[in-house]
Amino acid sequence: MSLDTQQKEELFEKYGSGKTDTGSVHSQVALFTERINHLTEHLKQNRKDFGTQRSLQLMVGRRRKLLDYLKGKDVVAYRELVKNLKLRR
Repeated sequence: MSLDTQQKEELFEKYGSGKTDTGSVHSQVALFTERINHLTEHLKQNRKDFGTQRSLQLMVGRRRKLLDYLKGKDVVAYRELVKNLKLRR
C-alpha cells in the first residue's frame, strides 16, 4: 500500500510549507516516516520478506541522512520535527 495523493498532500501541508512542498527536508522526513511505519507493520506479518527488509533499511538510512542534515542546519527545527513525528532520537 502506497500513500495516495490526498494523504501525501496532508503530510506536506502539516510538515511542509504547503500542499506542493515536496522537496523540503521536513516533508521528505515525514514521508519516509510514514513509509517506514507501513513497512514495519508489513514485516511483522511477513518475517521472511527480505526484499522489503532491505528496502526498509535503505529508507531508514535515507531518513537518518536527512535528519543529520537538518540537525546541522537548524537544531530547533530538528528537535521539533523529531518530537512531532515521535521518533526516538
